[in-house]
Amino acid sequence: TITYYRCALFRVYIMIIRVQTKHGVKRFEVRATDTLQQLAVQIVSSLQLPNSQAIHLFRDQKRCIELQQDDLPKPISDISLHHGDMLYLDAVLSSTSSHVPMATHQDVIQDEVDNRLEEKDGKIYREINVQLCHHGPQGKCLNCAPLEPWDPKYLETRDPPIKHLSFHSHLRKLTSGIDKGKFVYLEDINCKVKKTCSDHAPWPQGICSKCQPSAITLARQTYRHVDNVMFEDGAIVDQFIQAWRKSGKQRIGYLYGRYVEYDDVPLGIRAVVSAIYEPPQRCEKLSVQLEDDLLADDVSEVVQLLGLHKVGWIFTDLEAVKRSSQVHHKRSVDTYLLSAEESITAAFLQNQHSNPCRLATNGTFGSKFVTVVVSGVSLSGVGVEYDKRIHAVLGDENHQIYLHGYQVSNQCAALVRDNCLVPCVDTPALGYIRDSTGEQFVPDVFYTVKNDFGNTVTKLARPLPLEYLIVEVTTTTPKEPCPSFPGGRGNKFPIENRAMLGEIQDFSSLTQYLQQQKQDGFLLAMSDFHLLIFLYTNKIVPIRSQLASLCKAVTCQDVTAAHRWSQIAEWKNIEMLTRATLPSPGSNPAPSQLFPTNSANGMQWVCPQCTLKNREACEVCEACQLPRVQ
Repeated sequence: TITYYRCALFRVYIMIIRVQTKHGVKRFEVRATDTLQQLAVQIVSSLQLPNSQAIHLFRDQKRCIELQQDDLPKPISDISLHHGDMLYLDAVLSSTSSHVPMATHQDVIQDEVDNRLEEKDGKIYREINVQLCHHGPQGKCLNCAPLEPWDPKYLETRDPPIKHLSFHSHLRKLTSGIDKGKFVYLEDINCKVKKTCSDHAPWPQGICSKCQPSAITLARQTYRHVDNVMFEDGAIVDQFIQAWRKSGKQRIGYLYGRYVEYDDVPLGIRAVVSAIYEPPQRCEKLSVQLEDDLLADDVSEVVQLLGLHKVGWIFTDLEAVKRSSQVHHKRSVDTYLLSAEESITAAFLQNQHSNPCRLATNGTFGSKFVTVVVSGVSLSGVGVEYDKRIHAVLGDENHQIYLHGYQVSNQCAALVRDNCLVPCVDTPALGYIRDSTGEQFVPDVFYTVKNDFGNTVTKLARPLPLEYLIVEVTTTTPKEPCPSFPGGRGNKFPIENRAMLGEIQDFSSLTQYLQQQKQDGFLLAMSDFHLLIFLYTNKIVPIRSQLASLCKAVTCQDVTAAHRWSQIAEWKNIEMLTRATLPSPGSNPAPSQLFPTNSANGMQWVCPQCTLKNREACEVCEACQLPRVQ
């Protein structure tokens, strides 16, 4: 169709001229009165070519009929170019062109698991069927030929059936055509008005079809970036839930682990959780509010030393039944799986942890960040994927506490990123698309649903059922635990930011923890995630510069390296400090250790290690820098 623009004195129309390059086809809007030189300038600007003299335009695909230089000053209508005509470009394109596919992003650093899966064949090989195959051992037929990883019949026949394709199966499906993905590229949804349009005043004074974002029709995402979440040990989750058992208040934590291949799904990815870090938070019975974490950078450095990544977040939604060991069943397909606030938070975190991808136009697409909910569920498990092995972790069927893994779709992440989606106040299962204002233009968002007569109808997403935006991820624990941080004997080292529960990380708790360990169990005692964070962040005896070798020993379970590290001066100072906090067995402490002494300068206290008399206001000895022993 030809687009008409109404003017006061005359009417002109804009035609579209297509230009084919070796990297694809681009469309250019020109007026019939524009010259070929103006079209050439648009082509040079869009494809980022050196100059207009470096291009050659041809009328035919064999590049025999070339537009001459004499035609440059002529109007397009005079050289027999019409709306929809195709021109063929012969030029060397710059590598920064926005429509060049995968080849321009070979420098993107992907995750190791993505690189390994890209190298795999991915096909599903089948054995020869004796009854149906009538060929030799070297032959193949339809009954034994390898299947593609996205084959729908194969996925439906699995037990249990696989609902979603893995992300790499989705990529193989996109690149399986004749062109082998030459023109395939992934691009996130854009819900913002383009600010580079020069044809009119900026929004809200003006808007046109070139800068206005397109309307969005929501659809269920057929693939997922992570296919399974596995906790290395059920004790990791049980220790996290212990905060709710003690206080009755909800809790949030971040999941740290790694991504590995998942063989139960073709070209699948599994997130293996090794530890849970609990940031500062204000907990209530029905809500949790995160606070500023001053140690976030330090925790990231420790995690990097351990070779781990932030793979997701976990939160509880538990309410105990009165006079019973059970919990209420709140979440199901009849109520909601994730509330609107939880979905928006999950989308916000996924946007912060984007997934590097070579096929994406900007180098990233989607996210591997997962959401795990600890909540009650009915024993029937209708509509909810769960693994019965979790019974051995969180209790038997009488407890009814399960783990549910989710991700939100890329459409949801884009809506949250551009501030288009907000929760409904009265209904947790519904979201709402903002209305356009003078400060922000919001595109129309639709979703399809079947009415009472079985017809598919399109509705405006005000409000929006969040089931269109949620992708389920199975969550399991291994039959045989294989923790990366098993910890030492006896009681575990206290978890950070649990002062409200009476769990405080200090040298007194470190002393109690080390007292329970054996002399030859140093490596096992140091294999505690929360202890390593405490050692890295403590300021009494700075040791962070020496912690890299200890983290490496813990990661590799190297007993010799751990013993060698235990002989460094910084650790000897910590051992001396822990021994100083213990009273001598069978004897009373010296009076100077318990009571201050009078002097001409006022009240003083005596250091039990170096016997220096310190001022009453000093909490650390001015000579040996050891803390004051009360």
